[in-house]
Amino acid sequence: MWTKTFTKEYEMISKEAIWEAWVDVKNWPKWDSELEYCEISSNFEKGAGFILKPKGGPKVRLHLSEVVANTRFTNYCKFFGAVMYDAHELETLPNGQVKVTNTITVKGPLSFIWVNLVAKNVAKSVPEQTDNLIEHVRKHYV
Repeated sequence: MWTKTFTKEYEMISKEAIWEAWVDVKNWPKWDSELEYCEISSNFEKGAGFILKPKGGPKVRLHLSEVVANTRFTNYCKFFGAVMYDAHELETLPNGQVKVTNTITVKGPLSFIWVNLVAKNVAKSVPEQTDNLIEHVRKHYV
């Protein structure tokens, strides 16, 4: 198993505003510059599936395995011999800041292949992607 976690705290923003942007899947490419498009044909809830198309890559089918409104969600995608999970969490701190945490985990007998082909690149982009998300939320959801 391989895991990589990124955490950052942000001022003057609410969990609810960030959550609004997260559930607005079709607009993820507005804050994630590595995405060409995203599609979801149902509500943002456990069991729902969606498609994202990375720039220069094939379409990827993801599924939501956990959704707790305004708090956290986890999506996953299946590869041959491995599964990659991407957990997103929000926490309001006593000082009023919001802590955003993203944890990517890859499990399975062939995880070492997918870590090197996919997961390390995804994890590397998370800090910039998270900052872009917060900037997008401040412009469009606050």
